[in-house]
Amino acid sequence: MGRALIEAVSEAEGVSLTAAIDRPGNSLIGSDAGELAAIGKLGVAVVDNLDAVKNDFDVLIDFTAPAATIKNAEFCAQYGKKMAIGTTGLSAEQKAQLEASASKTAIMFAPNMSVGVNLCFKLLELAARVLGDEVDIEVLESHHRHKVDSPSGTALRMGEVVAETLGRDLNKVAVYGREGQDGPRDRETIGFATVRAGDIVGEHTVMFAADGERVEITHKATSRMNFARGAVRACRWLNERTTGLYDMQDVLGLR
Repeated sequence: MGRALIEAVSEAEGVSLTAAIDRPGNSLIGSDAGELAAIGKLGVAVVDNLDAVKNDFDVLIDFTAPAATIKNAEFCAQYGKKMAIGTTGLSAEQKAQLEASASKTAIMFAPNMSVGVNLCFKLLELAARVLGDEVDIEVLESHHRHKVDSPSGTALRMGEVVAETLGRDLNKVAVYGREGQDGPRDRETIGFATVRAGDIVGEHTVMFAADGERVEITHKATSRMNFARGAVRACRWLNERTTGLYDMQDVLGLR
């Protein structure tokens, strides 16, 4: 994902790559970011901490892990840097910490920065409103074998969009996998099924199933560049904001 971000920033107008950060101890520290992304030398060396480049950037794109993201958000809030976050798996407590940082700087936080996925969020809202409580709702998602959180942040957000539209609390109605003789399906539940295999970039389907017909809204990603280009688009949008916590629905004008 880091390489895709470097490429996306480098090919976009109105933005430039001025810093690149990886975890301490990584063997790539000191390498040229452009050469790592196979796009040619950029003159930007990879460093292992934000403090080393705090005067070199305006917006940080963060695709890391929850603990690192929260630490980076606190840093950005302290030094007036804006932030586009694609990290998933944050706890409720960590999301509250993110909101605290957003009171001091502008942060765009989205489980998926793909324009197509965010359009699907809007379509899911419409489908849930029209189909209402007359359908069974299932969320199916597939990712590569290295993904560490399950269900994906995108799948959870899809479930949240549907639940909020129907006036349900996802924490109470979500069912994560089924096994054995667990009885007839409760119409109020929203089911999640997860696949981890090979190099699948990301596939999500939300199924609205009734007796006699089924509506499915599906998004399939074949390249990480979709997410990277969405992140760059968010950076441009954040440039006009000072404080607040936003998501890609705000960036795309779908709110």
